[in-house]
Amino acid sequence: MLTRGAVLRQSPGAYEIVELEVEDPRPGELRVKMAAAGLCHSDDHFAVGTQTPGILPLAGGHEGAGVVEAVGPGTKGFAEGDHVVFSFLPVCGRCRWCAHGHQNLCDLGAFLATGARFDDPTSYRLSLDGAPTGQLAGLGTFCEYTTVSAVSAIKIDPSIPLAIACLTGCGVGTGWGAAVNSAEVKPGHVVIVMGIGGIGINAVQGAAHAGASAVIAVDPVAFKRDSALKLGATHAVADIDEAAELARSMTNGQGADSSIVTVGITTGRHVGQALGAVRKAGTCVAVGLGDATVGAGDINLHELTLYQKRLQGSLFGASSPTADIPAQLAMYQQGSLKLDELVTTRYSLDDITQGFADMNAGRNLRGVVVYD
Repeated sequence: MLTRGAVLRQSPGAYEIVELEVEDPRPGELRVKMAAAGLCHSDDHFAVGTQTPGILPLAGGHEGAGVVEAVGPGTKGFAEGDHVVFSFLPVCGRCRWCAHGHQNLCDLGAFLATGARFDDPTSYRLSLDGAPTGQLAGLGTFCEYTTVSAVSAIKIDPSIPLAIACLTGCGVGTGWGAAVNSAEVKPGHVVIVMGIGGIGINAVQGAAHAGASAVIAVDPVAFKRDSALKLGATHAVADIDEAAELARSMTNGQGADSSIVTVGITTGRHVGQALGAVRKAGTCVAVGLGDATVGAGDINLHELTLYQKRLQGSLFGASSPTADIPAQLAMYQQGSLKLDELVTTRYSLDDITQGFADMNAGRNLRGVVVYD
């Protein structure tokens, strides 16, 4: 069948709306009519060239939700009409990492940048003018219809609005988990969250939910600071130096228990500043992506070693999607996790370029493409 979708023909480049051919689902696959797709900095990294696509053209989008329209032969656990959220990280359930409860590190994740089927790097589900077209994270949520592996789909309660549920496929779990799982925030902790976008705002919610006595949000944009104060932050400041001094004033000069770096384009300088803001034996969690071609950092190795600080990477908030996405949606239904408030602006597919412009200008917590 044919579908409209936003693709990159080159990187650096811009997303453009084209007509794509979508393959019917094979065994173990689903075709999904998309309802909504979140606009994330990770999608923009491929457009600006700080991350390298495995193939071009590439259909963008990795945060999304929709309704199953067709189920591949012999595919168990799904039926037409099911509502699903995509996990941008697939879950095979069999590899070493899945077996140990680290689904976010599933071995299938190694194939996400190829844009091809996980089990066949030469096979693609989309094509543009007869040319194989990749799917970002194996998904391509910037398409009105997409065919995906069933290991990337999580079935959800159909009463939950899909334009809200889609956020749990990346932004919510990444931020929430960065605080709860990776930073291991405990009651009474002082936490700094650096960068209040679609990820950072959920790190704020996670830290507050875990019982932090102080959650210090850091962002140069006043709108984002105000939003953080409404969603769990106790303090909001414009720069990390002010946040670090504030944390020290609360801890007899020691510093924050943890800092979480969720800047949209993260650099070694950001990480170094956040590491410097934590106490002895404190934790700095690096979440945001930067330029994949840049390896230099700005970390004080003296403090890292002699103060026994911990620098912790965090992929999807160290979440296990099959457990954590339903759990987060249950918290939303109970009122303990705010999701509606995260969607600043809704866009049509044709307005996707404006959506990314608004994201980069700091006008959104999360922009969402909503399909008819």
